[in-house]
Amino acid sequence: MAMIIKSSEYKASYVEVEKCPPAQMPEFAFIGRSNVGKSSIINYLCGRKALSKVSNTPGKTQTINFFEINNHFHLVDLPGYSFAKVSKEKREKWLAMIRNYILKREQLQYVCLLVDSRIPPQKVDLEFIQWMAKNRVAFVIIFTKADKPGSKEVSTNVQLFHNELLKEWDELPLSFVTSAERNAGRDDVWGFIAQAVKYYYDHNAAHNPPDSESAAIGAE
Repeated sequence: MAMIIKSSEYKASYVEVEKCPPAQMPEFAFIGRSNVGKSSIINYLCGRKALSKVSNTPGKTQTINFFEINNHFHLVDLPGYSFAKVSKEKREKWLAMIRNYILKREQLQYVCLLVDSRIPPQKVDLEFIQWMAKNRVAFVIIFTKADKPGSKEVSTNVQLFHNELLKEWDELPLSFVTSAERNAGRDDVWGFIAQAVKYYYDHNAAHNPPDSESAAIGAE
């Protein structure tokens, strides 16, 4: 199922989940360690250079940021966890905001957990996955920055990450390997999101806008 991006725009940012937009569109939230490339992959997916502001400073994203795609669904950029050079109090506040959003947003379809493919498995990523599993949160894993084609380091790190999960999981969650530099993984991620958006509107008639099937997924 193809995804055609007809429109993509920044809508608003929030620090309180209760003030986020009402339940009208399905949402896909992007999260990961600080500086893992959340803003970069949103820009990459949407084919925009500055839709989401990119920073080299860990902890730059401090709010829940909404981007409306094709007038039918939202991509949501959440604050990163770990390594941000801020006070413990602020980190705990961010974490509480993240968990509150993930657990309370009824229209949240999937959390897209971003993992840096250039480094070995990190404890903080594995712990966050276990927290989502414990709370029955639907999620997929997106390995980022796989910029060297055929890189043994990347394939090894992805396999090591999967091996860590298999210590406690019988079946691996769905995952994608992406690279903005090589233009890799984009269609796979959009294909997954397109199916999830279509499923949402097919099963939520009350929220189904006119011509939702073609507009929501941008089907060819």
